[in-house]
Amino acid sequence: MTDKTPETRFKLLESVNYPEDLRTLPEESLPILAHEIREFMIESVSKTGGHLSSSLGAVELAVAIHYVFNTPEDAVVWDVGHQAYAHKILTGRREAMAGLRHWGGISGFPKRSESPYDSFGTAHSSTSISAALGMAVADSLAGKTDRWHIAVIGDGALTGGMAVEALNHAGVYKDGVKLLIILNDNNCSISPAVGALSGNLGKLVSSAPVWKMRSISKKALKGCPSLWELAKRLEKQTVNFLSPPSSIFSTFDLNYFGPIDGHNLAELVHILKNLRNLTGPVVLHVKTQKGHGYAPAEADPTLYHGVSPFDPKVGILPKPADPAHPTYTQVFSRWVCDMAAADKTLYAITPAMREGSGLVEFEKKIPDRYRDVAIAEQHAVTFAAGLACAGMHPVVAIYSTFAQRAYDQIVHDVAIQNLPVMFAVDRGGLVGADGPTHHGVFDLAYFRSIPNLTVMVPSDENETRLMLTTAFRMKTPAAVRYPRGKGPGVAQSGGLETIEIGKSRTLRESGAEKGKRVAFLAFGSMVNVVRPIAEKLDATLIDMRFVKPLDTEAVLKAADIHDLLVTAEEGVAAGGAGSAVLECLSGEGRTVPVLVKGIADRFIDHGDMAHIMKEAGIDAETIECDVRARLAAL
Repeated sequence: MTDKTPETRFKLLESVNYPEDLRTLPEESLPILAHEIREFMIESVSKTGGHLSSSLGAVELAVAIHYVFNTPEDAVVWDVGHQAYAHKILTGRREAMAGLRHWGGISGFPKRSESPYDSFGTAHSSTSISAALGMAVADSLAGKTDRWHIAVIGDGALTGGMAVEALNHAGVYKDGVKLLIILNDNNCSISPAVGALSGNLGKLVSSAPVWKMRSISKKALKGCPSLWELAKRLEKQTVNFLSPPSSIFSTFDLNYFGPIDGHNLAELVHILKNLRNLTGPVVLHVKTQKGHGYAPAEADPTLYHGVSPFDPKVGILPKPADPAHPTYTQVFSRWVCDMAAADKTLYAITPAMREGSGLVEFEKKIPDRYRDVAIAEQHAVTFAAGLACAGMHPVVAIYSTFAQRAYDQIVHDVAIQNLPVMFAVDRGGLVGADGPTHHGVFDLAYFRSIPNLTVMVPSDENETRLMLTTAFRMKTPAAVRYPRGKGPGVAQSGGLETIEIGKSRTLRESGAEKGKRVAFLAFGSMVNVVRPIAEKLDATLIDMRFVKPLDTEAVLKAADIHDLLVTAEEGVAAGGAGSAVLECLSGEGRTVPVLVKGIADRFIDHGDMAHIMKEAGIDAETIECDVRARLAAL
């Protein structure tokens, strides 16, 4: 960070509102522009929060792509989208960055409804190649031969099975399908470059004369199959020798170039101009550094991956631990270490969410019973099923929004075989600034549809620990679903006690007279939302604890002695916990009025939690108003 005034710090950037402005600049000014973008990004994200280190690492890449290609006609798909802030700044949203991830502001991810430069909505990993390939094939079928489709994918996202499937499919196409896959390698997960020789090879091989000569030779040699096969083998072996990472892509019969320095704009622009004249599909491998240009983020890119507002001159200061008021994730973190010490069959698995899921300490203490399988949710679940078959008791720590990606494996590989796999489902419910792609609101509905799977929803820290132990002690599949952030501050037991399966707990009994008796049947986090309403209305409050098996005895008893039942859940109403209550009442022929409070049939946008809870209609004020209106209508 510098001490220059905003006018002088961003002078060049302020002249670039859209890529067409960018393309009028002389090439030698691009590094200055990249520096200003980086400075602007640090200043902006330090105020709003967001995904910083990935975006800092992709500044030069965004500049080069928009400089060389005719965007938005040429379509760019940013995988996940954590690295797309420079892209947003260059495509008419520089001023809008002040509202990044805030209610009514721009999304933290590419979003088609937000800009024509966002050709495909992303947020979950490993989708970019499939999407860009689909666009490229569609254009080829329509006879559009002048439009490029560019998938920018990180080395982490490339581990996702979907990306590998897309690479396999892309290799089928040759001329006429203009697909450029840019591998943004920022974590050395693919073999490192072999120096200047490798970089220069990319420039040379991608040049038009060499490519033309290659094409002519190809046509000539195809008339003699034996010579053609020999030539292909020699080319593959030569390129693989000089640039080892190419072997990954040559397996899929894709033309590979690189690795090159992703922060060298002159080199990036040069090779992209060469590649633009080819026919595709092609792969360009660029090496970048997460957090590039901001020393604290370079030193600790994980800390600066997703940030809250901070002072950019000081950096992010460590928050002191609060053992008296931990987050739900911290409750899990402590429990899984305690449980593993008590039971040697516990094996912890996460799909690339070690920090987020609270498994850092576990890996340190018990590394031989821990595995981060990378971005491979389906594999994580079936790997767990295999462990269970062999006598281990796996715990899959996964975010709710990512558990969606492994639905088939949960059904097919775990539940049908009734295996003792436990799911610790973090970020259940609304999650705030990351928006609809990350809200964990579908899990209760799809979990409860799966036979053999027990589903628990804790309402506080101690309930979380009790349910985690209960789920682990079961000999059948079980899921404990808990929200992001902190609970109400309930003290935890230090032991490993369990609770009775399928039994709720009554927290408050109504003393109201007949005609006004209300019972709240609350699930998980919603217990704390409706508790003050229950007190105002002198209503019964039941912490249901289990979505499945439902405490039908408690439901039917409440139906017999109350005039109105109100179900409350932080998830979709369609097929959720409220639906389970309605099914129970219907099955027993009960006709008591029921008000189901859950998220309606729509996606909830990003913003602060208070705002989006209200928008979803599950905040205390809205629920109280709806209950009073329903009582008045009885």
